[in-house]
Amino acid sequence: MNIRVYCTLPLILLAGFVFADDSPVVRSIDDYEGLPSRIAFGSCAKEFKPQPILKQVVAQAPDLFVYLGDNIYADTKDVQVLRDKYQQLDSKPEFQALRKNITVLSIWDDHDYGWNDAGKEYPKKNESREIFFDFWKVPEESPRRQHPGIYGSHLFEQDGKRLQIILLDTRFFRDPLKRLTKEDKNSPWKNDYEPDPNPAKTMLGEAQWKWLEKQFQTPADVRIVCSSIQFGHEYNGWESWTNLPAQQQKMFDLIKSTKANGVVFISGDVHWAEISKRQPEGFYPIYDITASGLTEDWHNVEPNKYRIGEAYRDNHFGTIDIDWKSSPVELKFQIIGLDGKTQRSHTVSLDDLHFSK
Repeated sequence: MNIRVYCTLPLILLAGFVFADDSPVVRSIDDYEGLPSRIAFGSCAKEFKPQPILKQVVAQAPDLFVYLGDNIYADTKDVQVLRDKYQQLDSKPEFQALRKNITVLSIWDDHDYGWNDAGKEYPKKNESREIFFDFWKVPEESPRRQHPGIYGSHLFEQDGKRLQIILLDTRFFRDPLKRLTKEDKNSPWKNDYEPDPNPAKTMLGEAQWKWLEKQFQTPADVRIVCSSIQFGHEYNGWESWTNLPAQQQKMFDLIKSTKANGVVFISGDVHWAEISKRQPEGFYPIYDITASGLTEDWHNVEPNKYRIGEAYRDNHFGTIDIDWKSSPVELKFQIIGLDGKTQRSHTVSLDDLHFSK
């Protein structure tokens, strides 16, 4: 059997912040062999709450679990508070069981980055970055520690088939958003933010955009792009790529110019689950599977004309099952609830996620 694992940036492993020599056992990438066929993911988990949903994650036995941000709720400019919040998460038996049994990747969103809705202006972002790397056990020699931000990419290959997982950083470089004020009573927009058409504003920063172009040029059959905020939905006034429409279009343009086939987004942040489908002109369908509610929910769900079926508001996580043996390869997107049952599901053929030749 031909098995290869490429880490263009080393895999982020789930581990506790090292406060003692008796830290729990952690599942390493060295313990994993093969081509992942089930990728689970979730976000928005308050460290002071019980997290029984993690027991269901372990029960589903995914090959990988991706934390999509808001993995703790720090909202502080005190780095010791940030460390203490991670330690509280690390002490949870259900979290320890997850990291012992499942290989885990992680990105951050605003609350674990450090401050609600913060971008590049957050004053403790460099300190937060180091704490993030230490908690998730990113090796000192990792190239991820040699550049600003926390982005990375991992490529798995077996028998000529390739899965690429791209971890974006939507916080460290992001320009301030255009916030609605109390004076904007007659605005056509809603909630906290309105779209800012300024083409000079960035979501990822110049260096990360250049890096992402190289990732999309890397041969792969399936590419899972991990974004802490939603990408493929309809504007709803909360944080998302729709706040910087020029950057959202830049992503579409980059996928198209590099002819990157098999791109699927996963996202979190909003405290509900939904599967969105965009059909840009001259494109294959772009799906965004949002799983946001490991411990959280929301009082209402915003309209989304790109949503497939209904949203799901109770605690949940998402999965992508890839049937590598089927011809053509199939991808099944699922939202799984606290009872372990599938609450939402949608299946696509990988042949439909290709540009026309």
